[in-house]
Amino acid sequence: MAAGEGRRLRPVTEHWPKPILPIDGRAVIATLIRRLTEEGLTPVTVVTGHLAEQVEVLLGGLDVRVVRQPEADGSADAVRRALAGGAVLPALVSAADSVFHPGDLTRFRDAFAASGAAGAVAFFREPTDAAIRVEDGLVTRVVDSAGDLTPAALWGLTDEIDLDDLPGPPFELAAAFQRAIDAGKPIAGVEVGRTRHLTNPVDLVRENFPYLGDGPGPRARDSRKVLRTFRD
Repeated sequence: MAAGEGRRLRPVTEHWPKPILPIDGRAVIATLIRRLTEEGLTPVTVVTGHLAEQVEVLLGGLDVRVVRQPEADGSADAVRRALAGGAVLPALVSAADSVFHPGDLTRFRDAFAASGAAGAVAFFREPTDAAIRVEDGLVTRVVDSAGDLTPAALWGLTDEIDLDDLPGPPFELAAAFQRAIDAGKPIAGVEVGRTRHLTNPVDLVRENFPYLGDGPGPRARDSRKVLRTFRD
């Protein structure tokens, strides 16, 4: 899903769409597609929308299918347009602003397939104000109160997840999956490594200039190591 307006990244995204912004100096969507391809998770359909031409120029020459979302009508509409454009179910759905650890996409796919569930939601362990709740490997609440399980922008989708008549945008996929859970359909919760993503303007700094980190955590220790190397 590469069609969103990236409102929380304004004013940057008034000029450039979020998928072509960098993590480690490389367009995030390029890293994501490369990882999908390396892990054999193809074919890939990219849904473009906001400043679509910039995304599509970047994707030129890659073996991906591109589908347009004419208006910012949310995540469920983006998925529906991908399906109308030739994508098939079951499928993995990812936002185009996240970088996953090598192998995590494959592990998610395999766990989703083995579960036999109607769908799957990826998560990683990090405190958040909008945690998901997972019990015995199944998601009971897609968006709950504060907790330690942060949802990742990665979903496993089958035709058992109804994408019609949803509130929003935004967060339509979350609503669709919660509706399936409330109807008694199993939704697998699959743990992955912490993703790197672009949500707020500070993320552009954090994800491209690691030597600017501070504080006592492991990320900051890595940052200070990079800074020492830079100075040396």
